[in-house]
Amino acid sequence: MIKRALISVSDKTGLVDFARELYNMGVEIISTGGTAAALQSAGIKVTPVSDITGFPEILDGRVKTLHPKIHGGLLALRSNHEHMEQIKNLGIEPIDLVAINLYPFKETVQKPGVTFEEAIENIDIGGPSMLRSAAKNHRDVIVICDPQDYSAVVEFLKSKGDVDQNYRRKLALKVFEHTAHYDAVISDYLRKVGDKGNGEEAAGEGIEFPKNLTLAFEKVQDLRYGENPHQKAAFYREIGSVSGTLAGARQLQGKELSFNNINDADAALKAVMEFDMPAAVGVKHTNPCGVACGRDIHEAYLKAYSADPVSIFGGIVALNRPVDKAVAEELVKIFLEIIIAPGYDPDALEILKTKKNLRLLEIDMPNVSFSSGKRAGWDMKRVSGGLLVQDADIMDFSENDLKIVTERAPSASEMKDLRFGWKVVKHVKSNAIVLAKDLATVGIGAGQVNRIWPTEQSIAHAGEKARGSVLASDAFFPFPDVVEAAAAAGITAIIQPGGSLKDEDSIKAADKYGIAMVFTGVRHFRH
Repeated sequence: MIKRALISVSDKTGLVDFARELYNMGVEIISTGGTAAALQSAGIKVTPVSDITGFPEILDGRVKTLHPKIHGGLLALRSNHEHMEQIKNLGIEPIDLVAINLYPFKETVQKPGVTFEEAIENIDIGGPSMLRSAAKNHRDVIVICDPQDYSAVVEFLKSKGDVDQNYRRKLALKVFEHTAHYDAVISDYLRKVGDKGNGEEAAGEGIEFPKNLTLAFEKVQDLRYGENPHQKAAFYREIGSVSGTLAGARQLQGKELSFNNINDADAALKAVMEFDMPAAVGVKHTNPCGVACGRDIHEAYLKAYSADPVSIFGGIVALNRPVDKAVAEELVKIFLEIIIAPGYDPDALEILKTKKNLRLLEIDMPNVSFSSGKRAGWDMKRVSGGLLVQDADIMDFSENDLKIVTERAPSASEMKDLRFGWKVVKHVKSNAIVLAKDLATVGIGAGQVNRIWPTEQSIAHAGEKARGSVLASDAFFPFPDVVEAAAAAGITAIIQPGGSLKDEDSIKAADKYGIAMVFTGVRHFRH
């Protein structure tokens, strides 16, 4: 049976009931600061930690438990005769149970307007030290970092008089996961503020990739399964600001999100946030199937739907303006998995509720496009045995950056469509070709192993709509075949990165057919 317990918690959920159970078992309770005051107010006798150490809390509580009489009592191996003799001679008594949770660093840095100094003061030092000491010696010390484990420990003690080694090991593992996560949140915060040091995130600018990368995520939910039913899956949220991200979405109705739903919805959200104008994006299997801008969100959706009324069935629609009644009446005409928008009018919600399984996600969309750079961050891809990390692809261009390489320059309307197509093609899997006309896609070719196949695919998809459209390519043309296919389809202008050794062949072909072509100097592979 345990004799002494040290309890010091920031989260006081279940504290009094747990401590009272221990106290009623005859356990001496050692505590600090606010925890001790809470227990004493509840009529539970507490030994202040300063009575154990013989030293007062100093430096505004920064130093109170960092003492041999605490850590000696935690780390001494009960089966080691020399350890036990040594602590006895030093007047150190063993501590058999530790219940600690840490200063709320994560909650502090998520508060609006938090200062750097306030964040730093909420870095716990003594708590993690005691947790790690107890977890290291978990064979002799029961260690609890989660209030949800209080009841199980009490039940063990009541029914068996002790906690078995398997459960002690699980509690120790939980501690090391908890402290590792806690440190990861701190390092992530310091990395994001960079050299600004004022609590504002540096949005990734100028931050070098660290030698050792620690990432801080917390579980949102377990998922029914992964990409396929035989795969287990869960959804984790990045620590920090989630405004404008799928992790910050509010689900207003519909079935639980699946792995594929979340993956596809993220692709739709990123694509629609490229645009400042009212825009609508339809996505299937992470590729856009219809994208359009309009004078209002109603027009934008109708144009996006018309771009590919076949593929959008069973897909995901993202809108960058609130859904009104008129748009809702159109959305319910077909089967959709998810609708994403920054808001829903009450009349629209009533209409959409008739599709009870339709998932409605409401997401804060800051008044900045994804390509503005203010939503910068890291893009990460898991590979076998490692992780690829890169800056997010947020690069856009101004028309002054473009290089007109053909005899004919694009008209003003062609330039608008070229800019639109360039934003869309960035979100299509390589090799990617997008045909656009009047700020709407008319054909999309995605994920092919050469460039002529997605060209042919997009032209076939567009049919007669290809005539008078413009073409955007995510990478340069190694041969003039794309230009020749475009000319045969009646495409009038092309935007592509340029940079091929055979650029001149494509330029000559464009001039031959009167096609205007511009080079961006930037490619947009998406694998």
